Amino acid sequence: MNNTFEFSNIRTVNLKNELFAGLTVAMTMIPESLSFAILAGLPPLTGLYAAFLMGLVTAVFGGRPGMVSGGAGATIVVLMALAASHGIDYLFAAVVLAGILQFLVGLFKWGKFVRLIPQPVMYGFLNGLAIIIFMAQVVQFKVNSGDGAVWMSGSTLYIMGGLTLLTMLIVIGFPRLTKAIPASLIAILVVFAVVSLFGIQTKKVVDIASVSGSLPHFRVPDIAWNWETLQLIFPYSLVMAGVGLVESLLTLNMVDEITASKGNANRESIAQGLANAVNGFFGGMGGCAMVAQTLVNLNAGARTRLSAFIGAMTILLIILVGAPFIEQIPMAALVGVMMMVAIGTFQWVSFRIINKFPKSDIFVGILVAGITVLLHNLALAVLVGVVVSALVFAWDNAKRIRARKYVDPEGIKHYEIYGPLFFGSTANFLDKFDIQEDPNHIIVDFKESRVVDMSAVDALNKITERYAAQQKKVELWHLSEDCRSLLKNATGIAVVNIKDDPTYQVMPGK
Repeated sequence: MNNTFEFSNIRTVNLKNELFAGLTVAMTMIPESLSFAILAGLPPLTGLYAAFLMGLVTAVFGGRPGMVSGGAGATIVVLMALAASHGIDYLFAAVVLAGILQFLVGLFKWGKFVRLIPQPVMYGFLNGLAIIIFMAQVVQFKVNSGDGAVWMSGSTLYIMGGLTLLTMLIVIGFPRLTKAIPASLIAILVVFAVVSLFGIQTKKVVDIASVSGSLPHFRVPDIAWNWETLQLIFPYSLVMAGVGLVESLLTLNMVDEITASKGNANRESIAQGLANAVNGFFGGMGGCAMVAQTLVNLNAGARTRLSAFIGAMTILLIILVGAPFIEQIPMAALVGVMMMVAIGTFQWVSFRIINKFPKSDIFVGILVAGITVLLHNLALAVLVGVVVSALVFAWDNAKRIRARKYVDPEGIKHYEIYGPLFFGSTANFLDKFDIQEDPNHIIVDFKESRVVDMSAVDALNKITERYAAQQKKVELWHLSEDCRSLLKNATGIAVVNIKDDPTYQVMPGK
C-alpha cells in the first residue's frame, strides 16, 4: 500500500467511508481528550488542541495511512507531576523537547527497531490496552457531588447503563443491515435522538467540560531558557518521547497486520515529533497514536490519510462553532462505542492458542498485560517484555550447543560444533572438551556453528590456552572472518583454517 495519500488517486478512494470514519473518530476522541486534560489539571482546550494538532500533522506527514493520533493519556500522565510543580508552560516546553527527541529517532532511522518486538509482547500489549480502555469507560459511571466523584445509583445508573447497552447493541447489530455507514456513528446519533426526543436526563459531554474555544495561536512557553530548565524537563521529555513512540509504533504494527500492508516506522517517528513540537508552541498537551480511535477508524472502512484529516478538521470545527451540539451528546453513547472498541481490541484468539504456545511466551504475554494494566506505563511494559523474551531466547539457544566427537584414522580428535556460540552457551561449550585425555592434535570444526560475540571469542581463547598448557595443538576450522579478526592467539597454538570460511559473496555479473 502506498504510504502517501495522493489527490491524484482520489477516484480509487471510498470517500463515503473516509468521511464517516473521520466524523466518528472525532466524536470518540473529544470526550477522551477532554477527560485526559482534566485529569492532568489542564484547561480542557489543551486536550482538544492536542487532538486537532496531532491528528492534522500526522495525517499529512505520518508513515501509516489509516492511523489516528491525538491527545493521549499515556503521554500526558508522564507530565502531570511537572505541570503540578512548575506550571503549564514547563509542560509545553517538555512537549516541544519530547517532539525533538522523537524527530531525531526518525531522522536516524531508529524506528525500525520496533520490528524486534515479539508477538507475545504484542498480545500482552493489546490485551492490557483493551482492559485499560474498558476500565476508563467504567469511570464514566461516576458523577460529581459535594464529596467528589461518586458512583451513580438508582435511576441515574439504570438510564446510563441502558443507553450504553443500547449503543453496544446497535454497534453489534447494525452492520448486519448495512456496512455503508459506520455502526458507531449511527449508534451515537440514535442514542442522541432518543435522549433528545424523550427528554431523558443523563450525563452528557458538557458535564465533563465545555468544548468551545478559538483557533490555537503560536506562543513560546514562558520559562527560563537555561541549562537548569533543560535538566528539569529533559527526564520528563525523554520518558514522554519513549512512551509516545512505543505506543505509536506498536499501533503502526497493529494497522500493518489488519490492513496486510506495511507502514514506515521512521517516517511516523518524524511525524510524531513534528506534531508534538507544534503542540508545545500552540497550546496542546501533546500526544501519540491512539489505538482505540485507530480501530474505530479502520472498522469504519477507512484506509487512507483522508479520514484522519477529516477527523482533525471536524474537531477544529467543533471547537469553533459546533460545541453546542457536541456538548449535548450523551456520554453513554460514547462509552458504549469505546467499550465495543475495547472488546474488539482484546486478542481473544490468545485464549484459543494458549495451550499451543511455549510456557515462556504465555508468561511474557501475561506479564506485559499486567504491567500495562497496573502501571499504565506502556513503554515499561513493552521494554520488560522484550528483555524477558530476549533472556528466554538466550537461555533456549544456550542449551542447543552440542558437539559430535570422533577420532580419525590419523589419531586426530575432531569436535564438530553445532549451535550458536555466544555469551549464554560458552559454559556448556567449554564443558564439551576432555583436555587431559585428548590426543596431542585436536580439530574444532565450526562449520555448523557461528561465533557470535566477544564472550564466544574469549571462550575460544580459553580452550586454546588450556590445550597449549598441555603442549597440545589445536586447529579451529571454518571460523568466520569477523571471528578470525578478533581471535588473539600466539602463532603455532591456534591454526585457523580459512578454506571454507562461511562468508557469503555476490557472484559477479556476466
